[in-house]
Amino acid sequence: MTTTPTRTVPPYRSGLHPARAGFGRLLRAEWAKFWTVRIWVAVLAIAAVVVVVVCQLGATGSTVGGGPPVVLGPGGEVVNDAFRFVHRPLTGDGTVTVRVTGMKGSSGAELEPWTKAGVIVKSSLKQGSPYAAVLATPAHGVRMQWNFTHDTAGPSSDLTKAPQWLRLKRQGENLTGYASVDGAKWTRLGEVSVGGLGRTVQVGAFLAAPNREVVHRSFGGTSSVAGSGQATGTFDHLGLTGTSDTGGWTSTDIGAPTPHAPPGSTRPGASTVTPAGVYTLTGQGDIAPDENNPDMVQMSFQGVFVGLLFMATLGTLFVTSEYKRGLIRTTFTATPSRLKVLAAKTTVIGAVTFTTGLLATAIGFTVAQKTLRSNGFKPPEFPDLSLLENPALRAVVGSAVLLSLVAILALAVGVVLRSSAGTIATVVVLVLLPQILSVALPLPAAQWLLRVTPAAAFAIQQGVTYYPQVHHNCIPEGGCYPLTPYHGLAVLAAYAVAALLLAAWTVRRRDA
Repeated sequence: MTTTPTRTVPPYRSGLHPARAGFGRLLRAEWAKFWTVRIWVAVLAIAAVVVVVVCQLGATGSTVGGGPPVVLGPGGEVVNDAFRFVHRPLTGDGTVTVRVTGMKGSSGAELEPWTKAGVIVKSSLKQGSPYAAVLATPAHGVRMQWNFTHDTAGPSSDLTKAPQWLRLKRQGENLTGYASVDGAKWTRLGEVSVGGLGRTVQVGAFLAAPNREVVHRSFGGTSSVAGSGQATGTFDHLGLTGTSDTGGWTSTDIGAPTPHAPPGSTRPGASTVTPAGVYTLTGQGDIAPDENNPDMVQMSFQGVFVGLLFMATLGTLFVTSEYKRGLIRTTFTATPSRLKVLAAKTTVIGAVTFTTGLLATAIGFTVAQKTLRSNGFKPPEFPDLSLLENPALRAVVGSAVLLSLVAILALAVGVVLRSSAGTIATVVVLVLLPQILSVALPLPAAQWLLRVTPAAAFAIQQGVTYYPQVHHNCIPEGGCYPLTPYHGLAVLAAYAVAALLLAAWTVRRRDA
């Protein structure tokens, strides 16, 4: 019997230069693959148009107007500046000292935790003027605050158990705060520079009691409990060292004049003083940033929510269509390194969705801002927002990253599930459903969802700064998120990375 010798076929070797046959070639191949499928390009274009149109429609339905005049702080921000003030002028350097002996709510009501009583150095009696203060609170200890947005914690002393000695020392524009429990041993809280004080300032003791509102939400609806926002504080040992052109103290309600009286006028009877030098101040208001205005930045990105559906679809189809038609076998045959294929697909889908998203969100934000201004959202209450400055720039770029990460997440889930419908449903449940549920669930559950799910990434669109020294109700439908903008975006990024790692493990272990 004659045997025919067998012939060994040598394995395929690419004739390209190794560099050209590597990852760069894969990128060009995946790039060409994307742009030659017209339906994918159409979905990308539709996504951009939808983002812009929905941003515009959302802004069209928002109007404002007819509110009271706003007060602007030294930095141009909208602030609250209303309090009871026992004061006298100080020319040049000096020191003001007081002992706060107690606080109580009006008619026995519970004190708002950020009720403030202490000493203050203020450039004038005009609302919004620069200042620095050292104050005691019923729930947050002793603080040093200045120019509305700045806050430094001091001793966590309990005012209900022991009086607090407070002191402010002025040297030019530098103000140093001190606190003591006995008036002998002082703790230095810090030194700050406050510009615009002028040579003569107003100094003395003050009391401010902000309105209190606590929002509760259950499956049956939302309710709120509001407080009166009025308190009474007692002070003694009020003293001033330095040059003053008056011999006594004057009592004034900053921001709350009597009817038909000019701003800064005196309201008799709101403060009393005994022959022993014990002052009793009853007042309301707050010295803090005003956080009650709508978020104009977040209001300009309503189209991103809808655009995510298109980006999730695009990321899904970019991989599941190859599995459905069996073309993925050809891809893996030509490039045995499956992880390189996955990396190339991820890079291409991330690049095209980020670029398109950046263009769409920039245009959407610009047209939405123009519409909002025409609907009453105008300076000074609502300042003009530059596209190239934060928080607008961060929100525009962050929203583009959000769209891109959702597409990458969908691609990775598509590799694992190999089903278009299943992948899109999974991504929608992960990213969009928590955002929808957050406006209906009880607040603790809603805030938990917006911490641990990819929906946390919507925080990147938040334009309002929430200061810790101001009580606010963080309600998702109001554009408030429990995480900071970058931390929220990091949650979505973590999900995308985890999905890619799972996809890499799957694509290596499973047959094509």
